[in-house]
Formats: sequence, C-alpha cells, structure tokens
Amino acid sequence: MSLPRVVAVAPASPADRAGIVVGDEVARIDGSVPRDVLQWQLLADAASPTLDVRRGGLELQVDIAKAEGEPLGIEVHSAVFDRVRTCDNHCEFCFIYQLPKGMRRSLYLKDDDYRLSFLYGNFTTLTRFTEADLERVVTENLSPLHVSIHATDPDVRADMLRNRRGATSLRWLRALLDHGITVHGQIVLCPGLNDGAVLHDTLTGVLDRYPELASICVVPLGVSRYNAEARMRPHTRPEAAEAVATVHEWQQTFLGALGRRMVFAADELYLQAGLPFPDAESYEGFPMHEDGIGMAVTFEREFTGVSADATGIRPGFFAAVDGAPAEGYRSPRTVAAAGSVTLRPRRNAPVGVLTGVYGARILGPLLAGLDRPDVRLVPVPNEFFGGNTGVAGLMVGEDLRRVLAAEPEGHRYLLPDVCLTEGRFLDGTTPDDLPRPVEIIATDGVALRAALDLGRPARVAQRVPVGAGRG
Repeated sequence: MSLPRVVAVAPASPADRAGIVVGDEVARIDGSVPRDVLQWQLLADAASPTLDVRRGGLELQVDIAKAEGEPLGIEVHSAVFDRVRTCDNHCEFCFIYQLPKGMRRSLYLKDDDYRLSFLYGNFTTLTRFTEADLERVVTENLSPLHVSIHATDPDVRADMLRNRRGATSLRWLRALLDHGITVHGQIVLCPGLNDGAVLHDTLTGVLDRYPELASICVVPLGVSRYNAEARMRPHTRPEAAEAVATVHEWQQTFLGALGRRMVFAADELYLQAGLPFPDAESYEGFPMHEDGIGMAVTFEREFTGVSADATGIRPGFFAAVDGAPAEGYRSPRTVAAAGSVTLRPRRNAPVGVLTGVYGARILGPLLAGLDRPDVRLVPVPNEFFGGNTGVAGLMVGEDLRRVLAAEPEGHRYLLPDVCLTEGRFLDGTTPDDLPRPVEIIATDGVALRAALDLGRPARVAQRVPVGAGRG
C-alpha cells in the first residue's frame, strides 16, 4: 500500500497555512489510514484534522485549522492508495490485449475496481465484487456505477469474459439496483458472439430482470492490428446497420414498458452503418455521452451555437490510472493542464483542424458549412494501432508527426485535448515533439467555434446532418 503523496497545495488554503508542502506523504488523518481518495475526502472533511506526515525521512504531526466541510486544499497523486483491484477476466475483445509492446506500464493495467467505476466511469464486470463492496457502495452511496453487461445469458456472458464467474456475477447488479444505486450498463458488441438474436435476448433479459438500469450503451468492437483473437473482427456495414435497427426497435419497446428509451447505440455504429444520427431529443439528456453516445449530435449543437454550453469530454485514454485527477472525472479539468505550446502562428493564419478518421466524417460537413476557405480538415489515420481504430482519443504523436510533416508551416493547427493525458500521447510523445506547433483546445464544439471565430457564433450556411449517407 502506498501513502497519498501531495502533488499540489492550494495557495492560502488550510493545508498551505499549516505548512503542508508538495512531496509530503500523509500516513494518517486523525489516526485513520485512508485506502483511497473516497475515504480521504470523508476524513479531510472533518473540522481541524490532524495529519501524520512523512517528509524527507522525518515524521511530523500537523494540526490543520479549518471548518467542517471546508476544503483541505491538498491534491494527492492517485485515486487509490491500496492496490487497484485488477481484472481476472480474459475477454477476447479487451483492447488492452491489443496494445503494442513498449508503451508505458500503466496502460497495461486491467482494472475491475468499483471505486474507479464511481470516480471515472470505468466499467466493471462485478466478477470480483463482494458483500463488503456492496456494503460500502450502499453505505457511502457510491452512485452512479458503470457495469459491463455484454449478455444476460449466463453461458454467453461466461464465454465472452472467459471466466465462469461471469455467469453469476450479474446478481450483484440486481443487488445494487435493489439498494437504489444508479447503474449505467454497457454492451460491447462482438460480431457473431452477442449481436443478432443474442442482443435481442440480452435486452429482453434487461427488461425482465434489470428494468431500473439508468441507461445502456451498445458499442462496437474495436480491433487493432495487434489483435490475436481469431473470433474478433470489425463489424461489416450490414452488421452495424442491423445493430442500430435492433437498438431502435428496443428503444420503442422500452418506451412503451418503462416510459424511456434506456438503450442507445454508439456514434461509431452509425458511422460504420452509414446512417444519420438521431435527433438530440431521442438521446434523453445524453446520459452516456462520455461513452460515445450522442457525441456527434452534441458537438454539432455546440459548434453551430444551438447549445451555448459545452457537454465536455473526459480527456485522455485509460485516464483513471494514468495521470487523471484523484477526485475523478467530475473534477474540473482545464486545457492548460493537458499541456501547452508556445510560438504559435499569427491568429489570422490558415487553420488545420486535426482529428481522427471518425471525427473527420463528423467535422467535414460542419466545416464545409462555414464557407471558410481558410479552414480545412486534417484527418489523422491511426497507423499506430491500425485495425478499425479511428477515434480522436486514440491519436498518438507518431501519427500526428507523420501527417503534420506534410502540412505547410505557418498555419494554425488545432488539436483536441482528448488524446492527451498529463500532456502526453499514448505513445509517450508530447506536443513539443511534433514538427508543427499545435494549439490544444477542449474537445467540444464550443471550444472549436471559439478557436475558429474568436468566440462569435459559427456562421453555418445550412444544416448538414452529420453522418448521413456516409460509409
């Protein structure tokens, strides 16, 4: 077990006034040893806590004067101080198994930890969940949680997880719902395994056994060029279209039975099927926006000025274990935190908007509607991961370097921060390693509109249905 290490102290905060400094390790708060940032927060909320601190080989006791509930003013290095609960499933579709060798060690960590599910929206299979975990979740109201369902048929689920406990672990989902915990579900759709009739059976099982689920996202299988599983392959266009049709059919069933749609298809499925996205109202408030559900529609609304507020996207991939704020994705993140680049070209220089191949199919019609010849799209094919990898969040420095080297100097290049964690790409490079200076902006339509038009509403000649008729 590691000790929470102080990485930042807010100026003039109670911790600052008491003399806490960066690098201090906090062994105990009021005699209690916090296992994770959740316990840390409960202990730190107390009035005038006493911290046992280790500093440079010395052990100090620091009394902090503050009111109950007043922020302590300390940021710690991690969300979990004891060992992250790792995943003991061996899912064929797990993207971690499809990573190339030589990346930083933290990216290969498979977690199945309910604490990271609560803090970061990570999905847990519940195969390592226990009675003690349930007691803590309920007592501390760790809600919402995010659960990987994949299939409700016990045999299919055990086969997909390659873990016999996969056949029974959804009993914990029932227990969580019985205790009023909000749960969002996920189905990773693998062609020939849990699509088609199995998907219908799964959604039937949800309606019968788990109707209290807040929402379910159906996402397509991601396959990199390092995939070694013979059964894993990308969806064909007809398969993706069938999956979307199944989701739409079940939305109507859920509407009739529960008064809400419950299940939603990922944007990638619509792109793979060449189908237009649904209207904003059909997403019922975008409950699973972070999981790629309705991102294209919200981006369009933000970019065109229909929505003045940014929905926001969690920066970084595997952010829960690699450089994310300990308080979870709900804590504020700034573009500056993702990294910065100086020596920018002049503000009125031509602009290249960098994005992945999926993002290009969404942004293309939007940028074309601006009637701005000085603004162009710069798609970045993902050769680092290969396969059907095309989301902006998986862009890496190696691919950006290759693409930017062929682009003219002196232009502005806009880079979405979703591909960065603590200023680094997944391949370990940074924006400073790129051959052209880039401007890092938040991954939303409001930020892009502001970067292109100095904050004024975007001028759109006509509304183009993003994703329509594109294969």
